[in-house]
Amino acid sequence: MSGAEDGTSGRNTGAPGGTPLVGFTIAITAERRRDEQAVLLERRGARVVRVPVITHVPLLDDEALHAATEECIEDPPDLVVVTTGIGFRGWLEAAEGWDLGGALRVSLAGATLIARGAKPCGAIRAAGLSEGWSASSESMGEILDRLLAEGVAGRRIAVQLHGGVQEDFVEALRAAGADVVEVSVYRYRLPDDPAPLRRLVDQVLAGRFDAVTFTSAPAVNALLEVAGADAPELLRSFDGRVLAACVGPVTAAPLLKAGVPALVPDRSRLGALVRSVTDELPRRALRLRVDDCVLEIRGHAVVVDGDVRLLAPASMTALGVLAARPGAVVSRAALAAALPSGAGRTGWSGADGGDGHAVDVAVARLRAALGSARFIETVVKRGYRLRVDET
Repeated sequence: MSGAEDGTSGRNTGAPGGTPLVGFTIAITAERRRDEQAVLLERRGARVVRVPVITHVPLLDDEALHAATEECIEDPPDLVVVTTGIGFRGWLEAAEGWDLGGALRVSLAGATLIARGAKPCGAIRAAGLSEGWSASSESMGEILDRLLAEGVAGRRIAVQLHGGVQEDFVEALRAAGADVVEVSVYRYRLPDDPAPLRRLVDQVLAGRFDAVTFTSAPAVNALLEVAGADAPELLRSFDGRVLAACVGPVTAAPLLKAGVPALVPDRSRLGALVRSVTDELPRRALRLRVDDCVLEIRGHAVVVDGDVRLLAPASMTALGVLAARPGAVVSRAALAAALPSGAGRTGWSGADGGDGHAVDVAVARLRAALGSARFIETVVKRGYRLRVDET
């Protein structure tokens, strides 16, 4: 347990170069491959919290899936849109369970298979089939534009849905004259216990996370749904102090549509997402030159001339308040108002109306964690200030 977790301050002598994410806290919203993602981030020094926002519910015994499968066998499609690798594999698995696997493969082999990116391509090839073409952007919009440009009137198209109804996509094809068969293999739903999601929202709003990662658009929408009336404030958090990192443009679409920036890697892969977060978060850190030292202020740590110091929440809060106004005097009342609840408060108030004891304790611990009292100057009867070098 780090010092920031157990309420004490500590020192980490590991250089940021080896653990570039030390001092940052990241929330993972994915259900699938969340442990793999966590390991990649933790190896880089991040503190990781796993909060799956949605869960996949397979529909392998679903009557509608069974009917759609039989329909594709009895009247084979001309085109099949494969949107997810897990969904395509699940479809074939369900067909095998109904003794329809061979017949379905024959039907699919006679159709042009269209893949929404690399993962669906991999699933198609693993099944001994081949794709006609793949959407390089991994978006349904690219697939729709190309199909409409080619013309779909009178063509039979099976669409393997990904997690729910793709109403706009399907209706656009039907409006253009296509005969569409919807194949729903799984759906998304919120976890049975919504309390962890609500805590995630509250912690994002409170600035407890430096980044939140998303690997699917439904996860973004689900978190906004859980936020409810706080959704606008949640979006403002992602537009400011909290980095929203999305595995690809499709995942980022709900945020971008709301006018909120999102970090999107060049390649829609988990490794690329982790690398992008690893590059971006240190760039966002506040750097100040204080008494001939460079201080880099992160989520729950400060780097002093390359040496990482983990801070307790109250000390980290105090440093953040002082760093927001470098060189200016910050009153003890302002510092007390910013301290997290339970940060050693006694109920005793100083002459300036703030909780003087809690502030003094936080500043004393901050000085100890920084390794010197010279960084934080006491201004008698006024408060404290962070000493910064003249530029």
